[in-house]
Amino acid sequence: MGLTQRSASPSISPDTLVLGRRSLCQGVRRVDTSRFSDDIWQLSPALLQRHQAALILNFLMVPKRYCPVVKELFYALLAGKPPAGETQRGITTIHAYFQAFKVFLSWLDKQDHGRLDALTPDDLRQFQTHLKITVSSPNARSSHRRSVRLLWTWREALEDDHLPFDPERLEEDWHEGNSRTRTRENSRARIPEQVISPLVIWALRFVDDFADDILAAQDEWLSLQKRTQRDSRSGIGARRRLASLMRDYQAEGRPLPGGTDGPHGINVCHLAREIDCTRGGLGTPASWALIEQARRDVGVDDRTYLRTPIRGLLDGKPWLERISYDEDLAALVRILTAAAYTLIAYLSGMRDSEVKHLRRGCLTLDADRTGRITRRKVTSMAFKGEGTLLGVEATWVVGQPVARAVDVLERLQPKRQRWLFAVPPSSHGHRKPRSTGAKTGKATNNDINLMVRWINDYCRRHGRTDHIPDVSKRPWRLSTAQFRRTLAWFIGRRPGGSIAGAIQYRHLSVQMFEGYAGTSKAGFRAEAQQEALLARGEGLSLMVDRHEHEQLRGPSADEARTRLEKFGDRVRFLGKTPNDEQMKKLMARDDPRIYPGRFVTCTDNPARRLCRLPGEAGNTPNPGGCKPLSCRNVALTMANIQAWRDRLDDIDTRLKAADVLAPRARARLEDEREDILAFLARAGALKPAGASA
Repeated sequence: MGLTQRSASPSISPDTLVLGRRSLCQGVRRVDTSRFSDDIWQLSPALLQRHQAALILNFLMVPKRYCPVVKELFYALLAGKPPAGETQRGITTIHAYFQAFKVFLSWLDKQDHGRLDALTPDDLRQFQTHLKITVSSPNARSSHRRSVRLLWTWREALEDDHLPFDPERLEEDWHEGNSRTRTRENSRARIPEQVISPLVIWALRFVDDFADDILAAQDEWLSLQKRTQRDSRSGIGARRRLASLMRDYQAEGRPLPGGTDGPHGINVCHLAREIDCTRGGLGTPASWALIEQARRDVGVDDRTYLRTPIRGLLDGKPWLERISYDEDLAALVRILTAAAYTLIAYLSGMRDSEVKHLRRGCLTLDADRTGRITRRKVTSMAFKGEGTLLGVEATWVVGQPVARAVDVLERLQPKRQRWLFAVPPSSHGHRKPRSTGAKTGKATNNDINLMVRWINDYCRRHGRTDHIPDVSKRPWRLSTAQFRRTLAWFIGRRPGGSIAGAIQYRHLSVQMFEGYAGTSKAGFRAEAQQEALLARGEGLSLMVDRHEHEQLRGPSADEARTRLEKFGDRVRFLGKTPNDEQMKKLMARDDPRIYPGRFVTCTDNPARRLCRLPGEAGNTPNPGGCKPLSCRNVALTMANIQAWRDRLDDIDTRLKAADVLAPRARARLEDEREDILAFLARAGALKPAGASA
């Protein structure tokens, strides 16, 4: 039962430009874009973010009898006015629809179905059964179903064939239960602590210690690639330079470059590059006599190595012996780029699209009158939530590691290249034409995981223990989207310790919260604050579950116990440990407004606050202005009391060395000690005389 084939829609001219009035990349002429009659539609001219991969719609992959209606549908998606209740889709979304749609059409073609308007609900149920057998992911199956529904929602754009009913009205066997509703909870996996810590440490090593060697090796590699091949015909000048080169090899005791199928395994092409001639220029008997004499004197190496000396140290020793011309360099440049990306993405909270739009000169420094640097900022483009496909300029406050990573990337790229995450000049794909110009997210994911494999292989060969460990007996698969999620988690939860030595999460949170993406509507600050809210809710729930609230001391202890009892009742009402989404709702509705800290647990009452001046903005306590010894909002947990006792011990230790203290400093310590003792006495938290520490 075949479908009569139409070469094109009667109402759409074959010369119609399929991208319509969509915004195009700079330098692209609209007249040069794809037309309706083309078998392949190029979508890349409308991809405005530089890291996006080139995309096409290839109608040669669609069963011929359905090709006309498919062209109508995707022309409408690209250039048409959306029907009521629908919004204009982005280019990447349309491409994803097309990929999923091909599966449906291929299935239809094998079932020998005819017109689309002859399909029945049973046909779609059979397709759903097919998806359950062939597609393992529920989310992927949902994407396939959404693409099929386009034949209904965009039916007015199709000439005479479309789906005759709305699939959404079918019963649950089409929707897979609750798959119709998407959860708003951020389900993006965060990088486990045992993975992120060594990963950042190694990224810092590459940027700070190894980068100079890799950059110097790339400069040598590029210089060899640019040889002019002069004198290749006469061979006179080539023999003179060859003789000089062979003397250098012999004087240095350096083996000739090897690792190829040349005579005696000699890399003749590399020797030719070193003396600016072609391989043919070394084919004379006189030239081979020079090479043979050097081979007998110094031998042939196992591979071809660059001359760049290794100056970077790891634990006081060179991190590598040397860098090979053909394999090591390309991999190390990818890894250096991945290391810089890791530091920028993880220590700034920028999204992948925002990192990929960093340009040369994006880093600015603010300094005070003495020249001391007070702020480091990077400027890029923000896209998500901005209401424009072109993006808006945004600024992020960053730390020194990010600034150093930006500097390395600027040195890695040729000066004429503006974009820091363009394909490096030593990459095999550098000269391939691309419409966007920056590494794709997929390419960066591959680079980051290559870095992990290199690190682990390096650690195995050198007997090191600071490798990237497996998680559940499998290597953790890193992706660009995980860094932002992980940083928000760590800042919100703020676990003990620090990452990579001196990089403290608290320091990062202060830096970024003061100046993160001021123009961005979907900034990182809200995500980190959401994580902090969840952490506080989980901590309070655990405090009640352990009955720790019953041991509270201090001026607001009774009020804190009452609030926490009510909060605990709400948690117990759920009958299980709340997940993130439930905790968000619980805290939004029943937040007890209790804020645990190291020295005090604040039972916030705005009328009693001392941490904010009257009329000062802010509806939460200000930790920086806390006056714990005099505020009536203070409650004390056992951990808080121990923190005060530790502080007293520290003061006592310093007072024992009173003879080396200035009188004013000693007086301040004595006053502080008396104030703390009086505060703990009022709270009934003084350690009994004779009690052990």
